[in-house]
Amino acid sequence: MSQREVNAIVGRLSLRPPQANSLEKLARAIEASPDLLKHGRDASEMAAALAAMKGMFPTLQDFERDFPSLCFALATGVGKTRLMGAFIAYLHQTYGVRNFFVLAPNLTIYDKLIGDFTPNTPKYVFKGVAEFVTAPPVVITGDNYEEQAPQLQDLWSGVRINIFNIAKISSEVRGGKAPRIKRLSEYIGQSYFDYLAALPDLVLLMDESHRYRATAGLRAINELQPVLGLELTATPFVETTKGPVPFKNVVVDYPLARAMEDGFVKEPAVVTQRNFDARAMPPEEVERVKLQDGVRVHETTKVELKTYSRSQEVKEVKPFMLVIARDTTHASSLLAYLQGDGFFSGRYRGKVIQVDSSKSGAEEEEMVRKLLAVESVDEPTEIVIHVNMLKEGWDVTNLYTIVPLRAANARTLVEQSIGRGLRLPYGKRTGVEAVDRLNIIAHDRFQEIIDDANRSDSPIRLKTLILDAPDSSGTGMQSVTVTPSLLGDLGVNSPDASNPLMRSMAPAAPLFTSEREQAAVMAVMEAVAQYETRRDEAPTRQALLRPDIQAAIAQAVQERLPPEQLDLVGDDTAASTTLDVADVVQRTLEAVLRKTIDIPRIVVVPQGEVSSGFRPFKVDVSGLHLQPKDRSLVLQNLRTNQQSTLSAQQGPRERRLEDYIVHKLIDFDDIDYNTHAELLYDLAGQVVEHLRSYLRDEDEVRNVLDLDRQLIADNLHAQMAVHHYDAAQSYVADVRRGFTALKAPTFTVGSGEVVRNYRDTVDDSSRIKQMVFGHFSKCLYPLQKFDSGTELRFAKILERDAEKWFKPVKGQFQIYYRDGAKHPEYIPDFVVETEAAVLMVETKARNELEATDVKAKAEAGATWCRHASDHAKTAGGKPWKYLLVPHDVVTEDKRLVDFQTLT
Repeated sequence: MSQREVNAIVGRLSLRPPQANSLEKLARAIEASPDLLKHGRDASEMAAALAAMKGMFPTLQDFERDFPSLCFALATGVGKTRLMGAFIAYLHQTYGVRNFFVLAPNLTIYDKLIGDFTPNTPKYVFKGVAEFVTAPPVVITGDNYEEQAPQLQDLWSGVRINIFNIAKISSEVRGGKAPRIKRLSEYIGQSYFDYLAALPDLVLLMDESHRYRATAGLRAINELQPVLGLELTATPFVETTKGPVPFKNVVVDYPLARAMEDGFVKEPAVVTQRNFDARAMPPEEVERVKLQDGVRVHETTKVELKTYSRSQEVKEVKPFMLVIARDTTHASSLLAYLQGDGFFSGRYRGKVIQVDSSKSGAEEEEMVRKLLAVESVDEPTEIVIHVNMLKEGWDVTNLYTIVPLRAANARTLVEQSIGRGLRLPYGKRTGVEAVDRLNIIAHDRFQEIIDDANRSDSPIRLKTLILDAPDSSGTGMQSVTVTPSLLGDLGVNSPDASNPLMRSMAPAAPLFTSEREQAAVMAVMEAVAQYETRRDEAPTRQALLRPDIQAAIAQAVQERLPPEQLDLVGDDTAASTTLDVADVVQRTLEAVLRKTIDIPRIVVVPQGEVSSGFRPFKVDVSGLHLQPKDRSLVLQNLRTNQQSTLSAQQGPRERRLEDYIVHKLIDFDDIDYNTHAELLYDLAGQVVEHLRSYLRDEDEVRNVLDLDRQLIADNLHAQMAVHHYDAAQSYVADVRRGFTALKAPTFTVGSGEVVRNYRDTVDDSSRIKQMVFGHFSKCLYPLQKFDSGTELRFAKILERDAEKWFKPVKGQFQIYYRDGAKHPEYIPDFVVETEAAVLMVETKARNELEATDVKAKAEAGATWCRHASDHAKTAGGKPWKYLLVPHDVVTEDKRLVDFQTLT
C-alpha cells in the first residue's frame, strides 16, 4: 500500500476519520490481492482474493457478487458521496483506473449524484484534487450516454464516470425490446451496456447498496462484469420476513452510535412535559399539547440559532418543525388547525405546508417548490406536515423538531425520526446544546422511548444496526468560478473551463497554445506570486519588467520545468526546438500588466488610547416569537441520558418588565451598567413592546420575559456586538504588499442561464441579480454579475471610458470598518483604472447615502485610498480616489470623468 498516496488524498479532500479509514482499508485490500483490479478472473482467482482478505477483515465472509465487492457501511451524515470521490481519485492516481460506474437506487439520488460529480457545484466531490482541476472527469449519465457515444474514442486519456439509475440497466425486456442501454449503437458497434462490460478497468460504485440485492438488480450488476465493486450504505443488511440478514462483504462498519460519539451528527432528544399523564386526557388533547409544545421548542431553537449565527459570524440557519400525520385527512385537519386563529393567534398562517400525494398539478409543483426551499432563510415555511417520513433523497440540515402524531412503537418512531433529522447545518458540532440537538416531541411515549433507547440493541447503542441516510434532491442551480481574463488570454486552462458559461467567453486566439509554453506560463505566474511579498524589490507590477527581475523569473522557470519541456526533440535535428524561456517570460509579464490593476495590501492599526462602547440601534425581533409556558418541558438525550429543562417555574417578580432583560445583560463582561444603562433599557423596551404586539396580555409578556430572560439577553448581546465600536487617538498604515493577485469570484446561477451581452437592454430589472453578463473588452474578468440596473449602466460607461475595471470580491482588499459585526469587510462595487488614477467606486441609492453603515464604509474606503495614494507616490504608481455615486446620476450620457467631480 502506498500510504503516501492515501495521505495525500485524505489531506486534499479533507476526509473525516471514518472516510480516511475506509480509503486505507481499500488500499490494504488491493495490496493484499494485487490481482483485485484484473479483468476476467476465474473462480480460483476469486477464491484466492477472498482468502487473502478474510484474514485482514474479520467481518468479510463472501463477496456476494460474481466479482470482488466490498461494502463500506457508514452512518447517516458521515459523507458517503465524498468517500466515493476519494475512491475514484485514489484508484485513478495510484493504479491508472479510468472507467467508473456509479449506481443510484432511484431518480432522486441519481440527480443528486450527477450534481455532486459535476464541477463547480456546491457539493462537488473532487474539490481539492489538483489533477481534476484542469482535466475534470467526464460525467456520462443515463440521459446523455447516447450523445456521448460518438466521442468515446476521443476520451481515451481522461477519467470517465458513468452515473446510472438501477432501473436503466435492470429493466426487463418489454414488448420484445431490450432496455435502451442494451440496444445496438451505430457509433460503437455494440450496445453501451456491452461496451461497459468489455472495459478492462471498470470499477462499480453502489450508493445505498442495500437496494441492489433483489434478483433483477443483482443479475444486471453481475452482467456488467466490473473488476471491482465498492458498496456504500448506512444499512448493511437485507430485510426479510425472518428479520434482517447482515451483508457478508462488510470491511468497514461505522455505525450511528459511533457517529454520535464522534460528533458528526445531531444528538437526538425526546421531549415531554414534566409530570405529564397522557392517560388522563383524551387523544385529541394530547395531540394539541404536543403541537403547542413543539412550537415552543421550535421558537426557542430559532432564537438559539439566530444568537449563534450572530455571535459566531456564520450563516443563519432557519429551523423548521416536522409533524407526522396519520393520513391525508388528518394532515388536512392539522393544516387548518395550525394556520387557524386558535393556534397561537394565527401566527403560523402562511407558514405551514402539507406534503403528501393528495396534491396534483400546479398545487403539487408549488408544494414541491416550498419543500425544496425549506432550508432558505427567506422561505417562510416553519412547519411541514407529512403522512409518512419524507422520501429518501430529501437532504436537509435544518430539521430540529419532530412531532410524531401517528401510531408507532418506540423503536420505529425513533428510527424514522432521527433518520431524517440528524444532519448538522454547520457540518460539525458547535458545542451549543440547542444547535446540536434534534428534538422529538413524544409526551405520550416518553418513558417507552427512553427504555428502548437504553436497550443493548437500540440503534443509539448498537454497533451493527445503522439507519438509512437521507440524500439531496438537487436545486437546479450551478456554481461557476470565474477566473481572471488574464489566464484565458495566456492560454492557461481555468479551473472552470469545462463550464459552458466560461467556455462561451474563451478567447479565440490565446497567446500560448503548446503544452510546454503553457507549463512555462504557469511557472512564470508562480514566480510573480512570490514577488507579491517582496515589496522592496517589486513595489508595483511595473517593476517586474526590469531586466534583472525578468532574468530571475526566467531562471526560476528553467529550474522548475523538466528538461523534456525545455528541449523538444524531434525525429531529426531540424525538428528539434528549444523553448525560448525569456520570450515567454516577457510576453507573460506584459500580459499581466495589461490585464491587472495593482491593489496593495494595506493594514491599518490603531495607536494611542482606544475606547469602546455600543451605538444605539433598532432591535431585530423578526425571529423572536417566544410563547408563554404553563408547564416545564423535559428534554432527555437518548444516547447520554442527560436531561435539560425548558422551565416554567417563574422567579422573583421584577418591578419593571425591562428589568428581566437588563439584569441579565449586565452579567456580560463587556457591558458596564453605569456607561450603558440608557441604551440597555432602550433595547429591553423594544423587546417588551414586541412581545406585547403578539401576546394576549401583560401576564403572558411577564411569563416569557421571566422564563426566557437568558435566551433573550443572549440574543440581544449578539446583536449589540454588531454595533460595537472602538475609537483610537490615531491610526497608522502599513503597506505589506505592493500588489495582490486577483481573486476568482464564484457565481451561483440557474442551470439554464446563458451569458448575456452587457450592452443588451434588460426588460425585467428585478432579475438582474440572477443574470450573468459578458462580452466585455475592458473588464478583467470574462463574466460579471450585477446587483442592480445602476451597476449594469455604470459598467457600460466603464466599458466606454475606462482603461480597465472589475468588481472585487471578498478578501481582495481586506478593508474592515467598525460599524458592523466585530470587524466586517467592506467590498466596494467597482475598481476602475483610468489614464490618470485608480478609482474605488460605490454606487448607492440616494436615500441610503446618510445611512450609518454607508458612511462607515465610505470613510473606510476613502481612508484606504489615501494610504494607497501615499504608497503610489513612493512607488511611481497612480493615485487612488474614492467615489460614492448616487444611483440617480448614473446615466449613459455621463462621462466617467463627470463622476469624479461629484465627490
